Amino acid sequence: MNDKNGVLRLVRSRKVFLTASLLILFIGAAVCMDELVGPSKEEGQTSELSAWLADWQWQTGLENLDAIKGSLTSLQMFAAYFDQTDSLYFTDSFHEALPEVLKLYEHSGLDHVYLTVVNDQFQPSGESVQKDPALITRLMGTVESRRKHADELIAAVEQYGFGGIELDYERVADEDWDNLLLFFSDLYPRLQEKGKSLRIVLETRAKIEELKLPEGPDYVMMAYNLYGSHSGPGPKADHAFIKELTSRMGSLPGQPYIAFSVGGFDWQEGGKAKALTEVQASILAKQTGSTIRRDEASGSVYFDYTAEDQVKHTVWYADEETLSQWIEVAGQAGYGKVAIWRLGEMQRSSLDLLKQHLK
Repeated sequence: MNDKNGVLRLVRSRKVFLTASLLILFIGAAVCMDELVGPSKEEGQTSELSAWLADWQWQTGLENLDAIKGSLTSLQMFAAYFDQTDSLYFTDSFHEALPEVLKLYEHSGLDHVYLTVVNDQFQPSGESVQKDPALITRLMGTVESRRKHADELIAAVEQYGFGGIELDYERVADEDWDNLLLFFSDLYPRLQEKGKSLRIVLETRAKIEELKLPEGPDYVMMAYNLYGSHSGPGPKADHAFIKELTSRMGSLPGQPYIAFSVGGFDWQEGGKAKALTEVQASILAKQTGSTIRRDEASGSVYFDYTAEDQVKHTVWYADEETLSQWIEVAGQAGYGKVAIWRLGEMQRSSLDLLKQHLK
């Protein structure tokens, strides 16, 4: 009897051990699988993906768009500027690109395609003033100027058939914000009456905690420009930068997007920085035989090389692993609506990573 009980206890303990072992293996496999498929999502988090297509890079941008358009919640055509009379201005590249975009969206139309308007002003000489705060001052200065600007925006989206307007007004003077907020509040219901939407892009410098942004429009927070043409070498964003931004984004109405910038920069020692796409940076690393390293604080990759003229260069850029980490950090803070600046010469692996975001 005692021997029999001992055998039974041994059998039971082995069953428990076997069950526990299988459970551990199952959990481990699930964790590994989760890491393989890409960034995780917080429970109940809304996941959306949008991207910009710039008029000056529309050919290669269109190739990337063709690969991921089924995964995009919306597309933003970055293509509307201003002329010397403060009226909307469209480049020849925009008129070349629009028919090609229409071909890709021939079944669904442009309902989920926005026209992005930026406060860059083109002069008759062909030169442009980028992110001109004085332009915003003039457009927002009076009730009449705001109404005229709104009329022109609405006419443009109706003429071209876009689903909405996105406003990327940067370097706004502090004294112009009150008028700009009035403009947002007036424009949104007018677009809604036409069945159109409004998105508003915000710089990191915007004092979003103090601004009384209206409910209704979608808001997009730029999570880049930590390093760039304005600075020495470094990543466009790092984990601490993203965490700091997401901690501020609770001040924004609705469920805002967080925007990440792909590609990178090549800094010449003692000189200016040159923008690079992901593909260009990858090719440059191979051509120069450089050793690529990954920065733990940002997930970005970087390398150094010496050019033929013996000038030293440092390159930082984002690849699919970088994007995965950035999206993961934002997701952990509760922000799963991601916007990508911009399509064009992205690696296939990065495009595949983005497609996984909605799965």
